[in-house]
Amino acid sequence: GDTATFTGLFEPDAVYDDYAGQIQHQGIQEIVGYLTGVQTWATGISVDVGAVHSSDHGATVEWVFSGIQDGPIGTRVPVATGREVVLNGVTILEIEKGRIRRAADYIDELPLLLQLGAEVRLPGGGVIRLDDVLPPADSVGRRP
Repeated sequence: GDTATFTGLFEPDAVYDDYAGQIQHQGIQEIVGYLTGVQTWATGISVDVGAVHSSDHGATVEWVFSGIQDGPIGTRVPVATGREVVLNGVTILEIEKGRIRRAADYIDELPLLLQLGAEVRLPGGGVIRLDDVLPPADSVGRRP
C-alpha cells in the first residue's frame, strides 16, 4: 500500500502487464492502481518472495500471495466469500538505469477461482472442484 515506494521504483512511463487479467497498465498512476487494487477486495494480505534471479538488466521474482477475500472482485466475483486465497506467481522485471521499465505478472487464476468456491464444468459432464486439485484440509482448514 506504500504508493510512494512504487513511484520511486518505476520509470514514469513504465508498462506493467497483468497476463492473467489480459490487461496492460501504462504509466505510474495505472501501475500503482494495479499494485494496490487488491486491497479493495482482500485483507490480511501477505506477499512472500521465494526467490529472486537477477541480472544487470532485469530480474525474475517468484512469490506467494495470500489474503482473505472480503470484498467484491469487480463484476467477476461480486460477493465477499470470506475465504482465504493462496496464489503462486512470477513477476519478470526489465530494469533500465536502476528503475523498472517493464514488469509482467504470470499467475494461474484457476486456483483463485476454485478457492473462492467456483467449479469448472467440462465438456462431457466432468467438474473440477477445489478438492480435486488440492490436498484435503486439516482439522482447522489448512492445506499442506
